[in-house]
Amino acid sequence: MLRINKRDLWILSLLLAMSITVWAQYPASQSAPPQSSTQSGRQPLPGEGSATPQQPQATQPSPNYPSTQQPAPSAGQEQTPPANAPNQPGDSVKVPANAGAAPDTGQLEQDAGGFRIRKEVREVTLHATVVDDKQHLVTDLDRNAFTVYEDGAPQRITSFRHEDIPVAVGIVIDNSGSMRQKRPAVNQAALNFVRASNPQDEVFVVNFNQDYYLDQDYTGNVNLLRDALERIESRGETALYDACVASADHLMKSARLQKKVLLVITDGEDNASVNSSTVEQAIRKIAVDGGPTVYTIGLLGDDKEGKRAKRALRMLAEATGGVSFFPRDLNEVDTITKQVAHDIRNQYTIGYKPATQVAGNGYRTVKVEAKAPGYKRLQVRTRSGYYAGTQTSASK
Repeated sequence: MLRINKRDLWILSLLLAMSITVWAQYPASQSAPPQSSTQSGRQPLPGEGSATPQQPQATQPSPNYPSTQQPAPSAGQEQTPPANAPNQPGDSVKVPANAGAAPDTGQLEQDAGGFRIRKEVREVTLHATVVDDKQHLVTDLDRNAFTVYEDGAPQRITSFRHEDIPVAVGIVIDNSGSMRQKRPAVNQAALNFVRASNPQDEVFVVNFNQDYYLDQDYTGNVNLLRDALERIESRGETALYDACVASADHLMKSARLQKKVLLVITDGEDNASVNSSTVEQAIRKIAVDGGPTVYTIGLLGDDKEGKRAKRALRMLAEATGGVSFFPRDLNEVDTITKQVAHDIRNQYTIGYKPATQVAGNGYRTVKVEAKAPGYKRLQVRTRSGYYAGTQTSASK
């Protein structure tokens, strides 16, 4: 007769309990057959707060586009696509529209009296362009020439450099019905912008009308970018603000490079945005710590609609340290995009840690001044401020 003593019975009971626990935690999705990721046509763009859609299978990256492998997620962990995987030519993915990431909540430390929260002071990074009184770029200044103010208080500069560093760029182009005849010239200007930029830049293309599509993810391959730009379906209305917010969010969540830029080209006033129905709402989501510099080009008339659109494009650019352009002729767009590329490649990068920590996630004003021997008056163009508490989620 088989005899089981108390010790053996206890071990068997423990093993049975562990088996039940592991079986209960095993995700049901593991037993389901895998679904195909191939879909015909464009995927619908989720609204703010929606789940990020599955990215198409990546193409072979270009020589300028480093490739990295992401570790496989463990059981129960949400799987997200690689941030730097370019898409197949012809694939389109809509961009999630919720901007920014969770604020820094600090770290828990233990001391003699128990536990306390230690707040990490995050360095604020500014990308600044300096021009003289004749609007010529000034590129020979050192750290001592600059003074940074946050909410009117001077700040100590903790990092400084002036070099042509690679940039993550989103080219965001109006694809509404009124752009049909303008797109060939605009597309050529966008490609010349890429050619005039740093060869190590990582560029994606978003075409938008009342919807907005990621027609090419990060790449330095001009041929892939050309294919994406030529996906012209000029029809529908203009969801300018939603497209800008979604593109900025894509930059902040997936760009490997710290410096970020949006180049936005449109010929009309926003008349279709849902998630960000005003330019003020859009700025609130884009002008965050680590957010992109926005350059805007408006192919606009002088009627009431054109004037409102100019105001919005100016606000988007000035709030983020960029510039707005309003060419009189379509042929000027090519010259403007090359000027933007030159501007980006000749900026100063200035970092500081706010001397005064203010509770809450309010708006902080920023001002940078520059003075140097031999220059009568220097003008510094950088962001006018940022919304604290919202930071990038993927930068280095």
